[in-house]
Amino acid sequence: MDEEVFAFGSFRLIPAQRMLLEDGKPLRLGSRAFDILATLVERAGETIRKDQLIARTWPDMVVDEGALRVHVAALRKALGDGQAGKRYIANIPGRGYSFIAPVTHEQRQPAVDPTNGAAVRGNLPAPLTRIVGRDGIIAVLAAQLAQHRFLTIVGPGGIGKTTVALAVGELVGASYDHGVWFVGLAPLPDPDLVASALSAVLGISLPGGNPMLGLAGWLRDKHALIVLDSCEHVIGAVAAIAETILKAAARVSILATSREPLRAEGERLHRLSSLELPPRSDNLTLDEALQYSAIQLFNERALATIDGFALDDDGIAPVLEICRRLDGVPLALELAAARVDVFGVKGLAARLDDRFTLLTSGRRTALPRHQTLRAAMDWSYELLSATEQIILRRVAVFQGDFTIEAAAAVATDDRIIAADVFEGSRTSPQNL
Repeated sequence: MDEEVFAFGSFRLIPAQRMLLEDGKPLRLGSRAFDILATLVERAGETIRKDQLIARTWPDMVVDEGALRVHVAALRKALGDGQAGKRYIANIPGRGYSFIAPVTHEQRQPAVDPTNGAAVRGNLPAPLTRIVGRDGIIAVLAAQLAQHRFLTIVGPGGIGKTTVALAVGELVGASYDHGVWFVGLAPLPDPDLVASALSAVLGISLPGGNPMLGLAGWLRDKHALIVLDSCEHVIGAVAAIAETILKAAARVSILATSREPLRAEGERLHRLSSLELPPRSDNLTLDEALQYSAIQLFNERALATIDGFALDDDGIAPVLEICRRLDGVPLALELAAARVDVFGVKGLAARLDDRFTLLTSGRRTALPRHQTLRAAMDWSYELLSATEQIILRRVAVFQGDFTIEAAAAVATDDRIIAADVFEGSRTSPQNL
């Protein structure tokens, strides 16, 4: 029997497979959000009462309307509802929700055999979670890559550099005849292994004498994007290889991620900031709070951790406190969301003074430095010089923002002068 497919805008909904496609690519939705969407789309144009949606989405649970509102808000965000004039879900006051976009039925296309002889065009890993709050930055970086062949995304640990780089690579991939190639450098213990790691990804053998020249020669006639991820601990070797490749291969571009600039010729920097936080306010509503990307990320990851989690009006204040105390850093927010099932949002907010002990529930498959907040900090700290480590320990007396003059006042002594503090903040601003 053919599978029923509902088409609306750039989306294709396949209920039998619990799959939502956007421009042919799977879009990840939580199970509750998917059930809500399927119910609305199957009866597009009708007003579905809130109790009917709750009954289908939570058939064996007693759930209030707050949970429904949160999942509808997440669903609207995933669909881009309200952006660029697109409207999908309408709230009918006092009654329920209605799917208002035109919906057509399509016959499911047969799957395409991937072994049809097409050449491999890269190795970008597929995203397993929705990217929150970075759409504008991803578009900007994609446009910059079209003009500048060497771009480095710089930011502190856990800020989302790798996530953004992969999304940029996915967005621009069709522009490169020979594909986009992702090279994860984090596991490398030695800078001398960078060339070997790159050649292994590309599937080529290098001469032992000068592997950099071998790489440059092989890439000379290629049109490709190379994503060099986590460069900070092998930064000198990466800078040298990047310059050599770009000088030899005029149609190769490099997108790097690092906690500090590579300081290589031709490099253009983009400093990745934290997710957006709302201004301090005692009157922020749930819908207003969910307009900010830091709140959205925390809410989505909490939903993924706890089936039936619902951010309500009482939870807004502690969630805002959590997001502000963690500076809107995505990794920290994800680690915090993973602890909501143990402490609840109020208990979690009250325990953040002990955040290094608390935030320890990262993914088992993540890099070791992304499994706990302490590990992320330790990785950065160990990359600093001895002088920078001393400066960092001294400026730790500040909470929140501080000026370079204030840093110099507390960090200088007989061995460390103000110029050391200024230089440290310039060369390692993501770590100091």
